[in-house]
Amino acid sequence: MKYIILVAGKGSRLHPLTLNQAKPLYKLDKDTTVLQRMVNLIRKYDRACDIVVVDGFMHNNIENEIKGVTFIYNPFYAVTNSIASLWFAKEHLKSDNVTIINGDVVMERDLIKDILCKPVDKATVLLDSSIRFEGDYNVQVSEDRVLVMSKQLSSYYGEYAGITKLDANSAWKLKCIVEQMIEEGMYDQWYENAMDLMVFNEDFDLYYEDIANYDWTEVDCVDDMLKARQIHMREI
Repeated sequence: MKYIILVAGKGSRLHPLTLNQAKPLYKLDKDTTVLQRMVNLIRKYDRACDIVVVDGFMHNNIENEIKGVTFIYNPFYAVTNSIASLWFAKEHLKSDNVTIINGDVVMERDLIKDILCKPVDKATVLLDSSIRFEGDYNVQVSEDRVLVMSKQLSSYYGEYAGITKLDANSAWKLKCIVEQMIEEGMYDQWYENAMDLMVFNEDFDLYYEDIANYDWTEVDCVDDMLKARQIHMREI
């Protein structure tokens, strides 16, 4: 399976801790960074994996830390958002079974084994229905389908977990709309907003999988850094 890990951002919400260090290089122990852990566990549970990392901020440091993956550099990371990073990796959206991962996510290994590394036959986002308040990027659903994903939702079913899994058809559709949005100058958007447009404008079927029974975090604040380390340390 193809995995696209997006790590270009500056991690500004964690300043000053990330002023001189890329957030994916935060050490969970003395030998393991957030990005290294994700790459190692994907390789453990998907022996045929093809991993692409889109970097930007402090990209040389990231590329020196991780071996055996394909790196793509987003030189405009300071003035763009994740949709631009995905645009740079758009040729990799031509594959069957593509998993897009926000590079600051730390998950327990069973979640990676049971869900992240399993192929899908339809577009699916991972969400956590145990988070109904104060979520960061949230998802409202109807039955088994996603209605909308947004930071502005006041009422929602769960928090988006930073993972999107695509079959060949949905990967191609996402590639096309990402290209369209970049051509229209919308390089400051999250790539997930492209999927919202697909749902609203094309009646696109976007499904979800609930991971409320697993432990995970997206590293956006100091509390998240501590939780990420706890998840990792329990399993070594």
